[in-house]
Amino acid sequence: MAEAIYVGGLLVATPQLEDPNFRRSVVLVLEHDLDGGTLGVVLNRPSDISVTQVLPTWDTMVTGPSVLFQGGPVQTDSALALAAVPSGQEPLGWRRLHAGTAAVSRLGTVDLDAPPEILAGEIAQMRIFAGYAGWSAGQLESEIGEGAWYVVDSEPGDTFHHEPESLWRAVLRRQRGELAYVATCPDDPSMN
Repeated sequence: MAEAIYVGGLLVATPQLEDPNFRRSVVLVLEHDLDGGTLGVVLNRPSDISVTQVLPTWDTMVTGPSVLFQGGPVQTDSALALAAVPSGQEPLGWRRLHAGTAAVSRLGTVDLDAPPEILAGEIAQMRIFAGYAGWSAGQLESEIGEGAWYVVDSEPGDTFHHEPESLWRAVLRRQRGELAYVATCPDDPSMN
């Protein structure tokens, strides 16, 4: 398990976290500053809204499923896109995450106001998120201390996982020691 919160790391909801916004969620940390707080997106919440309905010009560039993902409870009327580039290049309209891990070294945000044509052929994968998750300075650290989140390393396939609904279990299952057993926790422990 990772020791500290960092850009590119994952926040994995513990079974004790019952907030419906974050229950069994996996959050990719996009920004973290001890004084300014933390910002991330929930990776495993696809919605029923197709990208075509909201941002039709970007639909052909989105990695399946071609739907908006519920990035978090903050500013759900705005969109944020993450994309991976196949090389170390930084194409116009794409901004690299300043992360400390190789897992997200080719991951960045996309300017959705830019014409999609400038990124055509420049990105390997892309997802669009409605809203984001945000914590004020010290808030996330407090929640981690209360046992609401595990902080773990990300892997290259996490952001664009082919079965987003199974990401929570997949991330936990690959952890070492007792944390891997959490993946087997039933959705409703009282039914055990």
